[in-house]
Amino acid sequence: MIERRVARVAVLCMLAIGSAAAAFPQSAAAPAGPTALIERFLAPDDNPLVSYRALRRLTASTRGGRTQAMVEAWTMLDPAHGFRFEVVSEEGSSIIRNKVLLAALRAEQEAVASSARDHQAALIPANYEFLDASAAPINLVKVVVRPRRKHVMLVDGAVFLEPESADLVRVEGELSRRPSMWTRRVRVCREYSRINGVHVPVAMQSTAEVLIVGASSFSMTYRYVEINGKPVEQP
Repeated sequence: MIERRVARVAVLCMLAIGSAAAAFPQSAAAPAGPTALIERFLAPDDNPLVSYRALRRLTASTRGGRTQAMVEAWTMLDPAHGFRFEVVSEEGSSIIRNKVLLAALRAEQEAVASSARDHQAALIPANYEFLDASAAPINLVKVVVRPRRKHVMLVDGAVFLEPESADLVRVEGELSRRPSMWTRRVRVCREYSRINGVHVPVAMQSTAEVLIVGASSFSMTYRYVEINGKPVEQP
């Protein structure tokens, strides 16, 4: 039962802000009175993410870090087959691996297949108010975002944009609605970058306080080897 609570938090954090294929605005109407930067951010992407192959590393811990697990998996997305994954290594608690990490990948698989669910979490004016922009560290612009409704897949926080390109660099905040009565203060941070000219997610982290269990965390990183049919040069 305890692990199921942690699993639900991890899955919702994975889906918050949309899946990898739908995390960015898609022909969204601009909100009333936005800054020019926000208008550019909301404009359709000229080179959207269509397909990729990436090695992901997922980790999770609970009971204040005393119970941990890790899974590495190849993840693939393409228009013909949707989202697929293949586990290549795993270690740690079998319960955390099966109920949290693999459950998160399965939830993403379902989300990619459901355009309606993607729309519920997307960063678009139908879901969020985009408030005043202000300067942020590392030459970014911070835009406060406020969900238009309380929902477990929407984040109350801020987006950080690159001022020249209007690219999304980071989203951070708290889930606007608690996943359950057992969970308190779920915080999410998701990071993005442009690789091979395509805007893609590169990492995410979440933390939560779960009653009885205590502090729990979930993280995921991506190492892309192919994006939109083109190989990615590795450092």
